[in-house]
Amino acid sequence: MKIFSYMQEYDYEQLLFCQDEQSGLKAIIAIHDTTLGPALGGTRMWTYASEDDAVEDALRLAKGMTYKNAAAGLNLGGGKTVIIGDPKKDKNEEMFRAFGRYIQGLNGRYITAEDVGTTVQDMDLIHEETDYVTGISPAFGSSGNPSPVTAYGVYRGMKAAAKEGFGTDSLEGKTVAVQGVGNVAFTLCRHLHEEGAHLVVTDINKEAVQRAVEEFGAKAVDPDDIYSVDCDIYAPCALGATINDETIPQLKAKVVAGAANNQLKETKHGDILHEKGIVYTPDYVINAGGVINVADELHGYNKDRAMKRVETIYDNVSRVFEISRRDNIPTYVAADRMAEERIERMRRSRSQFLQNGQHILSRRQNG
Repeated sequence: MKIFSYMQEYDYEQLLFCQDEQSGLKAIIAIHDTTLGPALGGTRMWTYASEDDAVEDALRLAKGMTYKNAAAGLNLGGGKTVIIGDPKKDKNEEMFRAFGRYIQGLNGRYITAEDVGTTVQDMDLIHEETDYVTGISPAFGSSGNPSPVTAYGVYRGMKAAAKEGFGTDSLEGKTVAVQGVGNVAFTLCRHLHEEGAHLVVTDINKEAVQRAVEEFGAKAVDPDDIYSVDCDIYAPCALGATINDETIPQLKAKVVAGAANNQLKETKHGDILHEKGIVYTPDYVINAGGVINVADELHGYNKDRAMKRVETIYDNVSRVFEISRRDNIPTYVAADRMAEERIERMRRSRSQFLQNGQHILSRRQNG
């Protein structure tokens, strides 16, 4: 992999390699863009097939956080860390404290959080060495479990998508097919049930499905049958890439809106949904409740303030649809454009500020 060529092509700012021989730490911190503010993004621990794969994942995820944070209206840039190792057997206290010291050395350019393969307890260990970490234990002033907040944001975004697709944001009487009934999706189902929506659910975890059936009167279907359900809204809330060549022809839903990451297997599938007139809600816009919630910790966590900010996901999703109509582009492109426009406005503003400062200084020097 030609690292500098890749960084230049996609405009990355910084890539750091961190190692600690005693603890076995091998970490890669990627900082994509800090135009809007310090880079915020989680720490992922994974058994990568190669170091090149780890670098590529860190870079890809960091760029995704730039767009997610920008689209959410946060004054934060995008970054990400990957730690190479098996999260089930390679973790130790020294590893995360050593990593915390590396973060501290960046002096606030990068703020980390929990991600795949890491836990609240790992974040607490990082917190022993630096304050530039979120998602720590509530005892330290954290927001705690982010799942309910993420679910509420998805619910708000789904209402905005319903308005786009059906002319009203009411979900009463709508049939929603929910793929996956994990922590986020179960809370989402609760919100939908309380509004009077009809639920069809599936999950490889039969106990999770049964719980939804009992508590919300949901109808259960086999995992392979969820795509062809006669429904108004398809809500992918499990694995990514469920919008693909095989599933799109089966969809009967007018709206796609769910919590899963990377829902489109390829960008062409977003184009196909657009051509079919199916309202697709870009995942990183609708599922931003979690990052909005942990970002509030940077100001001293206030739940009411955080939840009010999460409610703006409705407006952010609506804005994506406005851009899609304005420019006649698929919504996944519109979401990127919304994020890029915000970053560019700030970049121009800062540039103008610096130019004005230099002009004033020049005038003073010339008397």
